[in-house]
Amino acid sequence: MILAKEFKNSGVARDSDFTTNRSDTSLIVQFASNNSVELLRAVEFVVGHVDGVDINCGCPQRWALREGIGAHLMENPETVRDMVGTIKGSGLNIPVSIKIRIHKDLRKTLDFARRAESIGLDFIAVHGRTRSQKSTSPVNVAAIKLCKESLKIPIIANGDVFSLVDAEKLHEKYALGMYREIC
Repeated sequence: MILAKEFKNSGVARDSDFTTNRSDTSLIVQFASNNSVELLRAVEFVVGHVDGVDINCGCPQRWALREGIGAHLMENPETVRDMVGTIKGSGLNIPVSIKIRIHKDLRKTLDFARRAESIGLDFIAVHGRTRSQKSTSPVNVAAIKLCKESLKIPIIANGDVFSLVDAEKLHEKYALGMYREIC
């Protein structure tokens, strides 16, 4: 997760937060922001070096919530809509995704995800924990599967996948498809 505001403002931040090489393929950069203009300026720096841009709507850390980024955005779907719309309407022609967490009330999760889908997202990564759950809590795979079955765009399962074996087990058990962590 790269902070868009600092990335757009500082060459030092860009040099320390983002590097790539020819063997990086299917590379997606994840930004944290709550401002569509700052986010677009950050995205402009990575276009041509990445295959897509992800907006972090799932980080549960206290500092991120205080900044109004990460999982805080799950309570602000209009801000997310504005950020995605700004990138999609910019003419940059780059895939855009979001990473979300689930709500205790899965209807709220589906409502958020459907709204996000309707604004032209290319896919959504669903972390199968609420923002208050610790990483030791098991991922709610049924919630991820519900999102997959309820939306038309691809869903990427996020959480508790630390190896290819973990991904294969998840795929076999729940027939969710292909996974990989987006950090």
